[in-house]
Amino acid sequence: MILGIGIDLIEIARVERALATARFSQRVYSERERAQIARRGAPTAAGYFAAKEAVAKALGTGFRGFMLWDIEIVPDENGKPAAILHRGAGARMGELGGRSIHISITHTASHAAAVAVLSSD
Repeated sequence: MILGIGIDLIEIARVERALATARFSQRVYSERERAQIARRGAPTAAGYFAAKEAVAKALGTGFRGFMLWDIEIVPDENGKPAAILHRGAGARMGELGGRSIHISITHTASHAAAVAVLSSD
C-alpha cells in the first residue's frame, strides 16, 4: 500500500554553484554520495538533492525531525537509486509503517527531478 508520495525539481546550475563550497557537500551528502558525485558531476548531485527532497515529502513532514544527510541516495548494483534512511528519517518511516521507498530520478540539460513513493510493502 502507498503511504506517501513526494516529488521535487531543481536547477542543476543552482546545485553546481553550491558545490563550489565544500561546506555544502559536507552538510548535504554522505561520503558514498560524494564519491558518486565526484565521478558523475553536478547532474548527479542535483538528482540526489531532488531525491532527498522527494523522500522528505513522501514522509509527510518535510525536513522536520531529521536533516538532509539522514536521507542517503545510493545506486544498487544495476544503477537504480535507492534511499537509505538514517536517524530521524528512519524513525519517521517506521512511525508510518513504511517498509520501502521507491525512487526515480531524471535529468535534462538544465534540471533534475525525482519522485519518491513510500510503501508498506
